[in-house]
Amino acid sequence: MAVTIRDVAREARVSVASVSRALNGSPAVTDETRQRIASIAARLRYVPHSAARSLITKRTQTVGALLPDLYGEFFSELIRGIDLAARSKGLHLLVSSSHGDTNEAAAALRAMQGRVDGMLILSPHVDAAFLRANLPEAVPAVLLNSALKGAQHDVLNIDNYGGAYAMTRHLLDAGHASVAFIGGPEDNFDAQQRERGYREAMAAFAPKAAVKVATGDFGEESGYRAGRAFAKSADRPRAVFAANDMMAVGCLRAFAESGLRVPDDVALAGFDDIPIARYVTPSLTTVHVRIADLGRSALERLATAIEKPGRALHGAAPMLACEVVVRASSGGKTSGRTTAKRA
Repeated sequence: MAVTIRDVAREARVSVASVSRALNGSPAVTDETRQRIASIAARLRYVPHSAARSLITKRTQTVGALLPDLYGEFFSELIRGIDLAARSKGLHLLVSSSHGDTNEAAAALRAMQGRVDGMLILSPHVDAAFLRANLPEAVPAVLLNSALKGAQHDVLNIDNYGGAYAMTRHLLDAGHASVAFIGGPEDNFDAQQRERGYREAMAAFAPKAAVKVATGDFGEESGYRAGRAFAKSADRPRAVFAANDMMAVGCLRAFAESGLRVPDDVALAGFDDIPIARYVTPSLTTVHVRIADLGRSALERLATAIEKPGRALHGAAPMLACEVVVRASSGGKTSGRTTAKRA
């Protein structure tokens, strides 16, 4: 039979309540008693019943993460950062995906109610009305890469605009007179900010050059289609900046199939600096985002909100800086990293 808390209490010659307090870190128990009870629990191989513990602590020791997708290196890096930070704080992680659907996002949030102590939310569907309808006020939440402003929830953003602005300027400074852009989903905040950075940098540093924006969805296939279209264009751009690395990889494949050499015939750059970016040929110039750090920072802010519910973390959204990482695909003679600064 499984060892129970009563077995530990009997062996330690203390009450069940004392065992519970000791194992839950209560300051009402002396260090000597806590260590003795923990040693006995370990020897008996006692595993606390999570449901019973939750009734006592009012905590599940679990946090939820709602993401738009689970596919691709960006999300695997993000989850890795979240999970490592969660484990360091003794928290478990429950992950779900909305698959780009508002109803799926709402269903995922409702399904996690009562099972998590807080939520990390990265979703293009999140606005104030959506959260009011699907997330109880008592559940702390940290929103990632969100346009939402206000005092209700904490927000953590990447400097998408600054990164795109700096990359566009880099391509122009490298001598590429025309730069085209492959955008992301229309309803995606990251994509909107990256396109805005591209457009404003073009207006500032190449006001006479044409602004060319191809439609993309952050997937390799959309980058491939855009690359094919650019390759066939009579006024092919001298450089292409994709709003994420996955589309840049697809574009790179299209250029190769069309007989175009990167960067000799056309330069190429991406955004995110996912691990594969440095291993494609030529290696990809990109905007480096500390993806795992984004997940870690978000989890740490959520843990603070859970432990100290009265502490306000809201207000102006913190901005995680990006770096322009220059590799072979953009041409030019320089290489290395430069912190992206907002105009």
